[in-house]
Amino acid sequence: MIRVENLHRHFGGFHAVDGATLSIRKGTITGLIGPNGAGKSTLFNVIAGRLPPTSGRVFMGEEEITGLPPHELFHKGLLRTFQIAHEFGSMTVRENLMMVPANQSGEHLWNALFSRGKIRDEEKRLREKADEVLDFLTISHIADNRASDISGGQKKLVELGRTMMVDAKIVFLDEVGAGVNRTLLNTIGDAIVRLNRERGYTFCVIEHDMDFIGRFCDPVICMAEGKVLAEGTIDEVKNDERVIEAYLGRGLKNKVVGA
Repeated sequence: MIRVENLHRHFGGFHAVDGATLSIRKGTITGLIGPNGAGKSTLFNVIAGRLPPTSGRVFMGEEEITGLPPHELFHKGLLRTFQIAHEFGSMTVRENLMMVPANQSGEHLWNALFSRGKIRDEEKRLREKADEVLDFLTISHIADNRASDISGGQKKLVELGRTMMVDAKIVFLDEVGAGVNRTLLNTIGDAIVRLNRERGYTFCVIEHDMDFIGRFCDPVICMAEGKVLAEGTIDEVKNDERVIEAYLGRGLKNKVVGA
């Protein structure tokens, strides 16, 4: 579904992504791991159009999407969430979901003046859709809470809910577990699995929690220093000597292997 070919993203002399080549197959929950500074989030930002690549190509299916802006990728069904949730704090949780679909009738002055019935009908449908999403994510009880008042884990669920308000095909999740307690993290993981199995979502997930990756992701890709080191099941990747060295360093790797 997503194919990345020899992708580079440089910041001056620093090569954040340095010739990465990888594929994300349709229908998978792909885990992306690696030590801090490996280039994972930069890779996400380039794929999702927030940063232009220095060189290399990105494809979605057979279509090249290299350098397309986020709003165009949004309409193609490619969405990205962030390590720190980007909610609209003064709006309710339900309102945060309702505002996601593009080209709503109320955005146009003519409709606001002369087509109020059309706007009411559309808002009713959006409200029903938002309530369906909240029920799916088991957070209906916070629908009317201001988004600024809910917990970090609940904000991550709301971000996931936003992807359900549109026709998402592939979603890039950046550290869904950051600042989230174990119970809510399991809830998030269960929702990801249900979206994958029941609604055909494809996911790519950056996460440092290896238990989460091992439970929900297959395959797993490991990056280090801007390059792809290994790909396979979680056990295959964790036992790859290049991965051990990237996480632990050469000296500790020798101790682990020789233990």
